[in-house]
Amino acid sequence: MRQGFLSGLLAAGLMLLAGSAVAQQYEQVGNYQIHYNAVNTSFLPEEVAREHNIQRSPAMALLNVSVLEEREDGTTRALPVSVNGTVGGLNSSDPGAPLSFRTLRSGDAPSQVAVFRIHDDEPMRFDLEVLHDRNAEPARVGFIQRFYIDR
Repeated sequence: MRQGFLSGLLAAGLMLLAGSAVAQQYEQVGNYQIHYNAVNTSFLPEEVAREHNIQRSPAMALLNVSVLEEREDGTTRALPVSVNGTVGGLNSSDPGAPLSFRTLRSGDAPSQVAVFRIHDDEPMRFDLEVLHDRNAEPARVGFIQRFYIDR
């Protein structure tokens, strides 16, 4: 019961933080919505971070990726997916550091999360491959975000 509550709190916290920090970020790929957001881990409540083994630090951030399938009746359902990706600077010769994703569940809503080190006041490039449909090529999602270390 406690695990489910904390997972729900984490998911809700990430959605609220994402909503306040940035506009809704997602890519539409056919009938799939690939949602993504990255937030500083210091914004997570201590208990939630501890329960999910997420390091809270002003120099660390968390990337959250989830996929919703749009159904014919207008509803959506969350899907379990696989995500691979890198994070790096804007320099084209920088291959980026690999992100290590793991699954977090909030009820029936799985999401993939990865923690990474922030480069203070530098734009960071995210290149993701999201396996949203096992019968299709992975969707490629890329975005750039700037983070600040609160000292």
